Amino acid sequence: MNFMKQIPNLFTLLNLFFGCLAIIAALQSGLTIMYNTGGEQLVEIPESIFLASIFIAIAAVIDFLDGFIARLFKATSEMGKQLDSLADVVSFGVAPAIIVYQFLRLSYAQNEDGLDVNNIWLIPAFIIPCAGAFRLARFNIDTTQNQYFKGVPIPAIGILIASYPLLYWFSSNSFFIDLLRNKWFWYAIILLCSYLMVSNIRFYSLKFKAFNFKKILPLFIVVIASVIAVFFVGWFAVTIGFLAYVIVSLLFKPQD
Repeated sequence: MNFMKQIPNLFTLLNLFFGCLAIIAALQSGLTIMYNTGGEQLVEIPESIFLASIFIAIAAVIDFLDGFIARLFKATSEMGKQLDSLADVVSFGVAPAIIVYQFLRLSYAQNEDGLDVNNIWLIPAFIIPCAGAFRLARFNIDTTQNQYFKGVPIPAIGILIASYPLLYWFSSNSFFIDLLRNKWFWYAIILLCSYLMVSNIRFYSLKFKAFNFKKILPLFIVVIASVIAVFFVGWFAVTIGFLAYVIVSLLFKPQD
């Protein structure tokens, strides 16, 4: 076995490793019940859940690097492609789904007896990794997706969802905090993200054979929109960037 050829696969496994750490961080964030001086019940998720966001972000960086390293060492392989998909399902599918699950619990826990909510209202969160697995399987057997993706790539969904714990704990804006405590927001996120992954809509990839301003312009717009949004809405800029990515892909319709 050529060790150099296995280096990209080691990076892919590192992606999976951090995805597993994200799952542990999210699962350990059980709801905490507190009471104020008036006897009113308050429910919060301990701050350790945002560690899941950090681990997902690290996994995303590694996911980007493993493809670059595979090309650098000329070690691209069918095994590496399959391994990458397996790691992505965990890091950007299962781990973010548990974050959604925990926020759904938080949203229901705001109500009286909300901690006793039936799991049937919480398990829709796991539609996300199912949709992600379907998209990755389709991608692996589709040879036409060279300069574009069919369906939103699952790492984009993982990064989007991972931004919300950071927004919740580091934003002082009551609008965003109330939004993330709203169960209907999370059901909308589940439906939107799942649909975008399994759809046949073409989305821009980051693969460019040569400099082409016309092809780079849409992604340049996404970057500018995201950077500007950072100064006004903080971590919600990730959502702005994601929506901009979807919109420019719909408007400009990437081609081969």
